[in-house]
Amino acid sequence: MFGRLIGSALLFAVMATTACAQAWYEPARGSKERRDLMDAMRPVIEAKLNPPVEFVVHDLRVLGNWAFAQVYPQRPGGGRIDIRRTMLRDSAEHLDGLRTEAILQRRNGRWYTVDHAIGATDVWFLTWCDRLPRGLLEDYCNH
Repeated sequence: MFGRLIGSALLFAVMATTACAQAWYEPARGSKERRDLMDAMRPVIEAKLNPPVEFVVHDLRVLGNWAFAQVYPQRPGGGRIDIRRTMLRDSAEHLDGLRTEAILQRRNGRWYTVDHAIGATDVWFLTWCDRLPRGLLEDYCNH
């Protein structure tokens, strides 16, 4: 009886945890989904850093119709971006490099950048914790 009770409690705990936090995944390198996500960010970032820009992906997560990306912009072929030649030149001393985070949403089959920051010195995306699917930023958000 006691063993059955413990087993039932463990099963309930596993089911509750699974229901509360879904698992995100990282789109594979070279996949259409990964390209679509980078292409959704590119015009937004190029508007501030000037084209052309490509990204070195540090963290890329998709959960349902939402995604989180942490990338490092560079020029094609690995060229360094000279921030003094961008629209961010006047704020360069206040930035923590060019590390970029973005929140993206898929609508009608297409990805859109809904928020982003370049060189943030804080964890700005915490303001999104209550609006994103549980689990996407589980290591940042306290749900």
